[in-house]
Amino acid sequence: MDHESAIPETDPFALFEVWFGEAKASEPNDANAMALATATPEGFPSVRMVLLKGNGHDGFVFYTNAESRKGEQIRANMRAALLFHWKSLRRQIRIEGPLTEVSEVEADAYFHSRPRVSQIGSAASDQSRPLPARQVYLDRVAALEGRFPEGDIPRPPHWTGFRLSPRRMEFWRDREFRLHDRRLFTRHDEKEAWSNTLLYP
Repeated sequence: MDHESAIPETDPFALFEVWFGEAKASEPNDANAMALATATPEGFPSVRMVLLKGNGHDGFVFYTNAESRKGEQIRANMRAALLFHWKSLRRQIRIEGPLTEVSEVEADAYFHSRPRVSQIGSAASDQSRPLPARQVYLDRVAALEGRFPEGDIPRPPHWTGFRLSPRRMEFWRDREFRLHDRRLFTRHDEKEAWSNTLLYP
């Protein structure tokens, strides 16, 4: 039986950095991939994979087209949940909390840090909306390449980022015989100190 010590009582942001660093070294693809769950004001849930693009004590940042399905849900209900699952490490982290939109300066900086083709692809996409044929999208990509033959592509105003400020962070580690290890950190707002407890698996 596994007698390794429990997940430690510590700063959950520091613990996230340790686990995230180990995931970057062990995951074959996209250690920063996370499930993002949102819901409509009526409570209908929706989940999809996105990429973490910034993190620190102020929260966890991802970017999207705000006119997409998830963008519309976020704007209508500024709360979300994230899930990191690192299969190579047999670990996961669940994070929940309110969302705020990043500044235009942050959105511009990240958009223009992306490869030029990715900028064009994002600007050409009406994300989540019906596409009559793939060639329609490719034609829009080609048109933008012709309109902006070099340099950065202007960031569309609806392409932005959101920062989740966690109120709950749960760390889960697989153990033998399903005697898993779980620790939950909670706080009511970003100014409050974290409290924590182990949870039964």
